[in-house]
Amino acid sequence: MQTGIIGLPQVGKTSLFRILTRTRVEASRGAPNQAHVGIAKVPDARVAKLAEVFKPKKITYATIEYVDIGGLQKDREKNSASLVPLREADALAHVVRLFENPAVPHEAGTIDALRDIVSVDIELILNDLEQTAKRIERVEKDLKKKKDPQLEAELAVLNRCRQALEAETPLRELEFKPEEEKMLTGFMFLTRKPMLYVLNLSDDEAPEIDRVVEKYHLEKLASKPQTAVVPFCGKIEAELAELDDAEAAEMMKAYGLAESGRDRLIQASYRLLGLISFLTCGEPECRAWTIERGITAQEAAGAIHSDIQKNFIKADVVNWEDLLKAGSFAAAREKARVRLEGKDYVVEDGDVILFRHSG
Repeated sequence: MQTGIIGLPQVGKTSLFRILTRTRVEASRGAPNQAHVGIAKVPDARVAKLAEVFKPKKITYATIEYVDIGGLQKDREKNSASLVPLREADALAHVVRLFENPAVPHEAGTIDALRDIVSVDIELILNDLEQTAKRIERVEKDLKKKKDPQLEAELAVLNRCRQALEAETPLRELEFKPEEEKMLTGFMFLTRKPMLYVLNLSDDEAPEIDRVVEKYHLEKLASKPQTAVVPFCGKIEAELAELDDAEAAEMMKAYGLAESGRDRLIQASYRLLGLISFLTCGEPECRAWTIERGITAQEAAGAIHSDIQKNFIKADVVNWEDLLKAGSFAAAREKARVRLEGKDYVVEDGDVILFRHSG
């Protein structure tokens, strides 16, 4: 899973990237728009608690890859080049500045979340519109030479996309049929990707972080399809990233924060993309595996290895809390907490699974 971090200059994008990935990145003066790539460990208390019981040789958490690009500027050509690495991303995180800092002035001179959101959205829309127009032109030329039902269907979808984009509507807000989705996959349109708006707040707003959406009148934004809004105190989070768990918990308590912004942001990414985790546990390793919500046990087996999916027989499934209380698979079986499921069983978040397979 990969998330692209975008936003205007001086909004805290690279700081967010450092906090999420625990990577030290210094801005390069020679290449200010150079993309940075880093891996973030997905926080999961279930893995840690099960590891205490099973005492495995290895603990492996699920991960998210983050790509941080340079701040978008008033230069279409440079922005187009900067946005290229984001085409492979599964989702976008747009960092929106809501903090005041005279030492680092906003490029527009004032703080205005909705203005900045629209500004960046327009850049993404123009990028997709350019790609759409080029493809429409080519398809129309091909159809003049020879009629093709498949190309005609593609042209209809692309024209619908162009109309939406010209009306400044991101493609994520449109509904497509499965066959239309398939046609659009290869284009990797930026405005089709789920969007997470990260509101970068000042320290003094931490106590009211749960009321920020209402305070800045962003309810309409949060209610849009495939969209989520997560408030985030960048300066506090940067300090938390440098502390051990006990010190971080004490600092969060002092600011009235129930959990770190880093954890909230990663969890929001999972919800936005419709992802869950199933777990595997044993002496060699306790591990979380990321899958799409709604997939079957046999499909989930493929997350571990294609051979396990191919040669799937059955799956021993137990809820992680039941396993934790029982203390072992054997004890959980005695208490009838372990279920034998077939290939069509739909995996639930927090299932601990032992796959049975041939070969």
